[in-house]
Amino acid sequence: MTVRIGVEEEFHLVRAGTGRLAPCAGPVLEGLPQRSFTTELQRAAVETNSAVHTSLYGLYSDLVAARRTLDAAAAAHGLAVVAAGTVPLGRPEDTLTTAGPRYARMADDYRRVADEQLICGAHVHVDVPDRDTAVRVMCEVSPWLPVLLALSASSPFWSGADTGYASWRTMLWQRWPTAGPAGCFADAAAYDAAVRGLVGSGVISDPGMIYYDIRPSAHQRTLELRVCDSCPRAETVVLVAGLFRALVTEACLRQAGPSAPRCDGRHEWLRAATWRAARSGLEDGLVHPVTRREAAAADVVHALLDKVRPVLTADGDRQTLRTLAEQALADGGAARRARRAAAAGGLAACTDHLAAETRGGGRGARPAAGRTPPPAVPAGALRARRAGVPGR
Repeated sequence: MTVRIGVEEEFHLVRAGTGRLAPCAGPVLEGLPQRSFTTELQRAAVETNSAVHTSLYGLYSDLVAARRTLDAAAAAHGLAVVAAGTVPLGRPEDTLTTAGPRYARMADDYRRVADEQLICGAHVHVDVPDRDTAVRVMCEVSPWLPVLLALSASSPFWSGADTGYASWRTMLWQRWPTAGPAGCFADAAAYDAAVRGLVGSGVISDPGMIYYDIRPSAHQRTLELRVCDSCPRAETVVLVAGLFRALVTEACLRQAGPSAPRCDGRHEWLRAATWRAARSGLEDGLVHPVTRREAAAADVVHALLDKVRPVLTADGDRQTLRTLAEQALADGGAARRARRAAAAGGLAACTDHLAAETRGGGRGARPAAGRTPPPAVPAGALRARRAGVPGR
């Protein structure tokens, strides 16, 4: 049986024509269903939540529909919507913290880290049998997460300048005290004890401020991927979601076997591998999860496709994801496309390019319809507690 997935996407709101951030989430969200659209820490960002799907085509259709709905709501206020880790002309002084006691506390506690939270990510939730399995699978799939980051990297610009990174969002995000690789835990009890310890230390206020690259939900039987930038093309989100689901499914099957693998506890290299992916995206070498040596990005992406081939074949997703991956490698990642747009027309034109891809202006391959998708579960059913992103 194909495992269910759901996606949370974060979007920047920018002023049409100037590309500057617009702290207008409140007006844009008026009239939109709260179960599917909501606020973020900064007023210049909003989040959408998909329904639960087994079909990648169903997920893709859902994401595209949500983007169109949000874009229409923003356009009514003279705004555009951008799905990217950062926007080229984003500045802290152009936005405000969303009202509410939790947001206010975060702004006061974390100061400039919170002020500069002008970043957006794409989060994928995958069903798992139970929390113990989720925690063990978390360790097992972590070495492959930098590859998914490289596929999603879309934030080369920050505050009007080229950072030299494919995902500057990653570098900003890792300033939070609990961001980064998750580490190794024997079971859910050990993980939950560590979370309680972090809350007890006073460094974070609640479990929702665990910002690991991957984490088990506190309220649903899901594992959540959190390492990726928001992606201009919905097709990229589907590619990342499909690969992550396959990684989790494969790991769950091994955990259920007679000789379940155990993490070796050696996670010190994962932060370096994440940095490499944030620096290079798809345009240079990555750290190969098996050899832990540098390898061409295309070789590492192909290694991931090969690793999960049996699961993709069983789910009927193999050809779809291979096509999407090959197109991503051929076109270059979103960071490369953004740089090309900036070189041709400047940073405002680059923002227009990102907004056009977000609306569906890109020429990415679409997931094949394949088998008829089952009825979607209501949007809130799969969501892990909406405490995972700053302000939740």
